[in-house]
Amino acid sequence: MGRKKLPIYKIVAADARSPRDGRVIESLGTYDPNNKPSKIEFKEGRVLYWLKSGAQPTVTVRNLLTRKGLLLRLHLMKKGADDEKITQELSKWSATQENKLKRTSEKRLLRKDRKKKAAKKGEQPETAAADTATPAQ
Repeated sequence: MGRKKLPIYKIVAADARSPRDGRVIESLGTYDPNNKPSKIEFKEGRVLYWLKSGAQPTVTVRNLLTRKGLLLRLHLMKKGADDEKITQELSKWSATQENKLKRTSEKRLLRKDRKKKAAKKGEQPETAAADTATPAQ
């Protein structure tokens, strides 16, 4: 879905024997990587139903489910935790994820700044060396 250079992906339940763009059993959500942060939407109840039924997500979908916390919810449900315990664990997990996201964005900005500084330092000596050098004849 989407348009040229701006993809939007559908997350679906499909039979493993059907072709990639073939018949779909059920649409479970969407993934839009164009936004910062990426926009991920799931029908949580249906995703949990399919995972309990034995559906095997692809590696990419598994990563998306992990980012949304659905695999943690499924794990806690399988362990037999009650709803209150699941809610507490998910809120604790989401707080750590926010901190993690904040740290990674700060690291990215630091890397950018270092790269700019290195480029500025690298340009000055090169231009000075080019001015003093005489052409070889």
